[in-house]
Parts: sequence; structure tokens; C-alpha cells
Amino acid sequence: MKYNLGWLFISISFCLFTACKGQATFGLNYLPVAKTIPMPGVKGRIDHMDVNLKDQIVYIAALGNNTLEVVSLPEGKVLHSIKGLDEPQGVCYIPQTKEIFVANGGTGDCYFYSAGNYKKIATVHLSSNADDVRYDSTAQKIYVAYGSGGIAIIDAKSHDEVGNIKLPSHPEGFQIDKRNGFIYVNLPKSGVIGVVATSKLKLINELNKNYRQGNFPMALDSVENKLFIGYRHPATLVVMDTKSGKRVAVLELTNDTDDLFYDEKNNRVYASCGGGYVNIFKLQDAGHYKQIAAVPTRKGARTSLLIPELKVFLVCEPSVISHEADLIVYRITK
Repeated sequence: MKYNLGWLFISISFCLFTACKGQATFGLNYLPVAKTIPMPGVKGRIDHMDVNLKDQIVYIAALGNNTLEVVSLPEGKVLHSIKGLDEPQGVCYIPQTKEIFVANGGTGDCYFYSAGNYKKIATVHLSSNADDVRYDSTAQKIYVAYGSGGIAIIDAKSHDEVGNIKLPSHPEGFQIDKRNGFIYVNLPKSGVIGVVATSKLKLINELNKNYRQGNFPMALDSVENKLFIGYRHPATLVVMDTKSGKRVAVLELTNDTDDLFYDEKNNRVYASCGGGYVNIFKLQDAGHYKQIAAVPTRKGARTSLLIPELKVFLVCEPSVISHEADLIVYRITK
């Protein structure tokens, strides 16, 4: 039997598109699209983001493009692109000094830039693979996951490394629980969740041993002592009680998740997944979580940012053959 290869390609493409975009779509009312901001010239994988709340400017680590994209939400456009980076992964904005901090996975170098003129101010060198970043605005300390097993602590004012936490393998997503004095950190190589005592800067416990693999993103509800972990193998969202270390709930998740956020006001969990969806979960009653939405995105759009103060959720969609990279701004509704 002879086939028209052009029509065959279109048919297959249509089936794949509808399979990932249409079959499981629901709950669009929770995240309507407010605007789409093009990021022309940005190629490859996109990693994490942070925001300057006062000016509503978002900083995006364009890992595959070796740039940091500076995007204005009110203006809906890219303001600037900081070039010459080496696989930028983590980023944070420091409001006290009006500086941008970028962690480079390729070299391990961490750069401070002026948010005003984008000039480099300082460099902190870590051994390798500087990755996810968290900023403690009260203490003005930056926490950077890096290397074969460590979290570096950098003073945002002096630009000096002031502490280091040793870990058994490379850390991915982590959260600082200031209320209880712990840092919870995903160690996907061994499939465990490390518990670090901030008073000792030392790993004191490991949770979820021998459970699953590929635990990358993490979110925290420190008030209710709940930890939300996104697993890739298999794709699941696990809700844990941080006091007991027990699993409260296990729910199916779209594959290839890389960012996870807890929305305290609406009691929701948002997971952006490279498989082509944002999954939203909500606590129904004690210990019972339910998925309330699967919002379709471009394949590979696995990094996101929740900005509760602005009531928006951001998703970066990477460039494909027919589309340039975009920053999608979703409005959070009740």
C-alpha cells in the first residue's frame, strides 16, 4: 500500500498533538491565559525564574541559550538579555541591593549583576554544576545547590561564601523551613529526601528511602508541615507530613515535572510538566488531595513561577520549529 508521506506526517502530528493537548485537558478556568510574551532568539531548554516584585520584572535562566532573559510583565516584552553565561540554572533577585544572582551549571560560577545596568559585580566560584537557588530575604543569604553533593551559602551583601552543607549526592529542588529550622532537599540519584538542620548545617535524616526515583521539584507548606514532591519515575506527586515523615497522599502526575509550587491562599499545588501540562491539585479534606486541572502547554514547558502577590502563574515554553520561545502569563482565579 502506498502512502502520501506529507499527509501521513500531518496525520501523525495531529494525533500526537491532540493526545498531549486535548484528551486530558480540564479546569482551564483556574488558569486562564492573561498574555503571551515572546522571547525572540531564545533557543534550547529554559530553567528557573525569579521576580523583582516592585517593578514586576522577571529574570529567566535560558540554560540552552546561555543567557539570562529580563522580561517586563507590564510591558509584555524582553527588556534585556545578559549573554556569556554557561548553562544558567538558578536565579534570584536581591531587592535590598537591587542585584541579580545567577548560578551557572556549566562552570559552577555564580555571578552577581546590577539590576540597573546589568554589569557584572562579583563572582563566587563553586566546584561544579551550580543549580537551584533559594534566597532568604530576612537573613540576606543565598542557598545554592551544586556539585556532587552540597549546598553553598552565600552572603548577598558581601558576595562571600559563608557556609556549606555536605550532601551524599547532587541536590535538586529544596526548600528552607525557617519556622522549624530545617532544609528539605531532593537527592534524586538515591531517591531520598534529605533533612538538614539549619543550626548545624548538617544532614540529620533521610526520608522516603527506597520509595521512588527522580524526585526533582519540591514545595513546602510550613504552617501545616506538608512537603510536596514531584517524582518522574513514575510520574507522581507525593504529599508528606514533615513531622512524621509519612506519606499523606500519592497522586498521578504528568511526566517530566521540574517546578512545583504551593499556593497558600488557595490551598493549591501547581506542577509544571514537560509532558505538556500544568497539573493543579487542591486539598479537599483531611489528607485528601484531588487534581482539579490539567492546563495544556507546549511540550518541554517544565519550568514555572508562582507569584501570589500578583495573582499570576508563569510558564516558559521553549522554542520549537514553528514557534519561538514564549513566557505565558496565567491569571490565578478562585
